[in-house]
Amino acid sequence: MSDNDASAGSYIEDEFNRDTNYIDDRITADGSSGWKVEPGRYRLIVARACPWANRAIIVRRLLGLEDALSMGIAGPVHDARSWTFDKDPGGLDPALGIPRLKDAFEARFPGYPRGITVPAIVDIPSGGVVTNDFKQITLDLSTEWSAFHREGAPQLYPEHLRDEIHEVEGRVYRDVNNGVYKAGFAGTVPAYEKAYRELFDALDWLEERLASQRYLVGDTITEADVRLFTTLARFDTVYHNHFKCNRNKLAESPVLWAYARDLFQTPGFGDTTDFVDIKRHYYEVHTDINPTGIVPLGPDLSNWATPHGREQLGGRPFGDGTPPGPPPEGERVTPDRNPPLAALRD
Repeated sequence: MSDNDASAGSYIEDEFNRDTNYIDDRITADGSSGWKVEPGRYRLIVARACPWANRAIIVRRLLGLEDALSMGIAGPVHDARSWTFDKDPGGLDPALGIPRLKDAFEARFPGYPRGITVPAIVDIPSGGVVTNDFKQITLDLSTEWSAFHREGAPQLYPEHLRDEIHEVEGRVYRDVNNGVYKAGFAGTVPAYEKAYRELFDALDWLEERLASQRYLVGDTITEADVRLFTTLARFDTVYHNHFKCNRNKLAESPVLWAYARDLFQTPGFGDTTDFVDIKRHYYEVHTDINPTGIVPLGPDLSNWATPHGREQLGGRPFGDGTPPGPPPEGERVTPDRNPPLAALRD
């Protein structure tokens, strides 16, 4: 999903309402959906700046789907038309040969009228988008793509925990993932204050829930943790200031801060987080909120590498599985874009 600006949603009584009418086609193992899982056929298009796309990057990496599902990475700054592939030589995605994601949407739906969002999965042979339904994409990577998971891949969406995962994730999405946007894009003081209160009520609930358990659901990392992490990773860097979510910083919430550092230091999380792209996207694209386009130099990120102590609560990050190996060379977040991981390696 593009978390670009108010064009990602609409306003009802000055409250921001995200447009969630996505292309909901699914790629399934048996092909009954019309799109069959085939290694090498599809390309996952993401932007590291976007929290919704970051979820897909993390899940793909944890499950070891790099060889089965290639990934194109758009740059952090886009215009009103689309995300662009300015990170690639010549500004063209090397697999699709297009300069902007809009071209893949138009290849399947000429004159596509809705937002051009990431993550999106594109059918390489036709060049057309298959889906941009960010909530379903990660669930299908866990279930429909299981034949191509790496050996030792974790169970991110175990069947016996799905009801609880959806219950927890429902509030996290409404009041936290989307809550920061409702505060940041509020059109009136009452709308902002309502979103602000709902956000911090939910963060207080999470602080209490995670005080006695290492992960949100069960004793291993699940889809619920992935979905919460990408908002927490952006909280002090962007949302606290840029979206006026400033009751307190994440680093001032002892439990949530330790939980976020625990995940960040787990392979698949911190090594997919690009703080440079994150800051550039929000502060340069949201000109209605930040008209100068100045990107803050801070905050200091070295504290992400400090000990978290969450091991004392038990739990095993990957359950009976194993951590993923290093990211492929072309997908690595370099140390200059992620100082905490450089500190951890040192």
